[in-house]
Amino acid sequence: MSGHHIIPMKFLLGTAGALFVLTALTVAVHYIHIPAPFNIIVAIGIAVLKASLVAMFFMGLFWDKKINTIALMLSVVFFVLMVGVTMLDTMFRDKPFGIYDKAPAPPATTSAAP
Repeated sequence: MSGHHIIPMKFLLGTAGALFVLTALTVAVHYIHIPAPFNIIVAIGIAVLKASLVAMFFMGLFWDKKINTIALMLSVVFFVLMVGVTMLDTMFRDKPFGIYDKAPAPPATTSAAP
């Protein structure tokens, strides 16, 4: 078994700098006003890139055994699968009671008798 790899400071500072730049890019993209479905795709793409940088360099998976990287990727896939199944369940179920279909009745007003 090999010893723990000490991550060089240039990788840590370079990763931190890249994360700051990507955070600034995320804020800049917010002000660009990208059309509705694509703004989420761009935001998630930047977030995935930032998470990949953190996993590779801050967590040391770049130098670690590949089985640890596979374990991380399988856990992410399992998480996405479980969220997807939950969304399929909640997005397409029927409303159980008819009370959710009706608009609420306006409040009754009482008038004083003369």
